[in-house]
Amino acid sequence: MIDEEALLDALNSTPVVDGRPQDRWADDAVLQQWAREHDGADDAQAIEWLRTARDVLQVATRGPVPEADLRRILAGVQQVPEVGGATLRWRLHGPPERMLAVQLVLTWYDVQARRPGRLRPCGNDECRLFHLDRSRANTARWCSMKTCGNRLKARRHQERARHKPAT
Repeated sequence: MIDEEALLDALNSTPVVDGRPQDRWADDAVLQQWAREHDGADDAQAIEWLRTARDVLQVATRGPVPEADLRRILAGVQQVPEVGGATLRWRLHGPPERMLAVQLVLTWYDVQARRPGRLRPCGNDECRLFHLDRSRANTARWCSMKTCGNRLKARRHQERARHKPAT
């Protein structure tokens, strides 16, 4: 199943390491393992749908939502209610190769609805990671204060010191 942490893991699978963009999901075996860990299909079609969903959701989190791409991922999928005594569950039905990608999209929409504006890209333009702001004030700007936050603050300080007029 896809929860908020799995969504962040998927969105953050293309980090910048030592100044070079990486794609942790480029290796089929790595993505197949991720799919199995989240109870999804791990065949070639399923992992391609996962990559597609991840890429679309990265775009959607950074800016305008690519509705046509999301509709393509969600095409032919239904949620059907199942009653079992005093419980009601919604079961997803659709093409098996797309189900984990669909869950990823549904979780993204759920986060957007429950935590509006809190899932966002890191404030460091050189970073490609995303974070879910869980602060009370909704003011977190960086994926990590230790890395991106301190780097940017140090850079700004150096810029101010460099341009400070001599007294």
